[in-house]
Amino acid sequence: TDSSVSAASTVSNTSSVGTVPGPQVMDVKGEQTAPLEASGIVEVSEEEFERAKRSHRSSARPLSPELTLRAVLLGLAVGCLIAFTNLYLGLQSGWISMMSIQSALLGRLLGVMFSKPFTAQENVVLQTTAVATGTMPLAAGFVGIIPALTILEKSKDGSDPIRFTWSMGIVWSFGVAFFGVFLAVPLRHQTIIKEKLVFPSGKATAQLISVMYREPLRKDDLPASSKGFNEQVEEDRERLLDDDESTTSGEDHHTGGSDVPGDDRQVTATGWAPLLQSFMAAAFITVLAYFFPVIFAVPLFGDYLARQWLWYFTPSLSYVGQGIIMGFSTTVSMNLGMFVGWAILSPLSKHRGWAPGPVGDMSVGARGWILWVALAVMTADSLASIIPIVLEFFSFVSASFTPKEEQAQRRSKPSHDGEVEPSSRLIPRNWVLTGLGGSVACGTMIVYLLFGYEGIKPWATLVGFALGAVLSLLGVRALGETDLNPVSGLGKISQLFFAFLQPGNVVANIIAGGVAEAGAQQAGDLMQDFKTGHLVGASPRAQFQGQILGSFVSIFVTTTAFVLYSRTYQIPGPDFPAPTAYVWLNLARLLRSSSLPAHVGGYMTAFSLIAAVLSGVRIHLGKSRHKHWMRWIPSGVAFAVGMLNTPNFSMARLVGGLVEIWWRRRLQVAHSSHSREIEGEDEDEVGSLEQTKANISEVGTLTIVIIASGFVLGEGTGSIINLVLRMSGVPSASCWGCSKGICAGCL
Repeated sequence: TDSSVSAASTVSNTSSVGTVPGPQVMDVKGEQTAPLEASGIVEVSEEEFERAKRSHRSSARPLSPELTLRAVLLGLAVGCLIAFTNLYLGLQSGWISMMSIQSALLGRLLGVMFSKPFTAQENVVLQTTAVATGTMPLAAGFVGIIPALTILEKSKDGSDPIRFTWSMGIVWSFGVAFFGVFLAVPLRHQTIIKEKLVFPSGKATAQLISVMYREPLRKDDLPASSKGFNEQVEEDRERLLDDDESTTSGEDHHTGGSDVPGDDRQVTATGWAPLLQSFMAAAFITVLAYFFPVIFAVPLFGDYLARQWLWYFTPSLSYVGQGIIMGFSTTVSMNLGMFVGWAILSPLSKHRGWAPGPVGDMSVGARGWILWVALAVMTADSLASIIPIVLEFFSFVSASFTPKEEQAQRRSKPSHDGEVEPSSRLIPRNWVLTGLGGSVACGTMIVYLLFGYEGIKPWATLVGFALGAVLSLLGVRALGETDLNPVSGLGKISQLFFAFLQPGNVVANIIAGGVAEAGAQQAGDLMQDFKTGHLVGASPRAQFQGQILGSFVSIFVTTTAFVLYSRTYQIPGPDFPAPTAYVWLNLARLLRSSSLPAHVGGYMTAFSLIAAVLSGVRIHLGKSRHKHWMRWIPSGVAFAVGMLNTPNFSMARLVGGLVEIWWRRRLQVAHSSHSREIEGEDEDEVGSLEQTKANISEVGTLTIVIIASGFVLGEGTGSIINLVLRMSGVPSASCWGCSKGICAGCL
């Protein structure tokens, strides 16, 4: 570290955290050296972070709690909107967003409504609660396994369709909603405290909170992710408010952003306007498309290609926003898969007679044929990415079996587990043990009550939970190192395993995969949140409680939303094809009957080998000095999703990816021009130009994320309005320009 560092402006004691005056800079010996300017936002080491906490423990201003009613309620409100949006997008395209960064942004904007400043630690609890609430559509299987169970066929699957009522959905969700939450707690100490895994999205969220609240982060030894806008956030956080005379002149030098007069006004001015504008634009276009469906089904390449081959364009601002959030490289991978699937394999299978039905038919059409290729790519990529994690895990386990002499030497040395939080801020062990045991017992009983002994045997459900725990560990490690949680691949591994435990049982196969996916997804989400809280200095116990509350509320919200959608629309159907439902069901059918569509096996083998090799190359580059080349290697999962979805969704995401890279390059040009202006200027001008440069960086980076968030959430809100209109029997105003079978609401 440098000879002097900024003291943390937000400190914590054993029971609560709040913002306290921190007007001093300390050197490494702990001696006060100089006043701390409001611009002092840096990463500080753990020793320095704790020293700052101790030095301000006796501050006259009382510390504030983190798990506040306003943080939880705002988190639930934001999370409910995200849940509706994720359910809508997941049933359409099979892709949902964790949206932790968007939740933090909304928390900052909503926090300015309160007279008492909203703290960074409250924001962490808010976004943790929102993420838990918003991702339940995936965790409980409402975008995958539940739609898959509704399209079972007695002749093919040995079971009639299983249609979930509201009460069944509630009971099922209670069975799987909490297992991953409790499972994540013991993994926190190993992956975040001891191994200091990166968890790039969690770190990026912490960096964004640091930018918004002008607070330092704990020093992290590993580099931040370079994906999306994360790299720019890291640079902005380091430059933010350098020598900011406008906020320090004539005022007390408080470092907490909430204490800087004008901070909230600046956040309101630069945040609310683009958020509301993008939100209203997306909501308006979504509702307008209900009355004029051609708006979301533009025959960009002609009526013939739209009608016969499903090549049309959907100018959905939500998918544009998703593309901005994903980043350019991911959207390119997705569109590469879309082109290979829909411009090459679809016509090939149709003209060769391998898929004689209508192109969009999931059973006998080209879409159902290329689905198998996408399944092979997704499974191969996920397995290839997990193999290094498995090897590392076994290496870690084997290292624990050391000779007795070495163990005795270790016991003779003082033990330092590296935990940075006092026990009063950690999750008690009895909570974890009781929660794990209770969630497994209740989950097993609930599955038995819902599906019976013939559906899945109770002992098999217990094995499913145990397998889910092991796979969750692998998923969390993969997430911590690569920022990718291979939940789909983990679910497929569980399906393969249960093909031997209960052969020929399609229902058991799907349910077992759902249990594994739920555990891995929830554990991964909470681990990202734990990383954010660790860097910001939030209480793990408060985050855990927020996660429990968010999951509990989302059980009712998500189930209600799904039942409303399923009563109003056909799921899977033209409006909501639920592509991942067919992925689950087709793999289960393959494992039951070993039958494939004509000539698809060779293509599955070829594409899976290519996906595995490319995944291996990406892993190798990620551990080498040439990480920048990773962006040019296609992502197997994104490639497969491009195949699963019709071209209209992927093209809209590509527009977002292009906007994201254009915006970042625009900011880089602005930084470069201001850097050139600074060179050669006299000392009086340098400070002004540096501040202008920092302002461009801060406002520019946050604005594009705010706009993308408004697009996604605005269309989610518009979809709720459209749902109400459809339930009320309101017809479309005009089907002009619609190709047959393409436009929603038109025949």
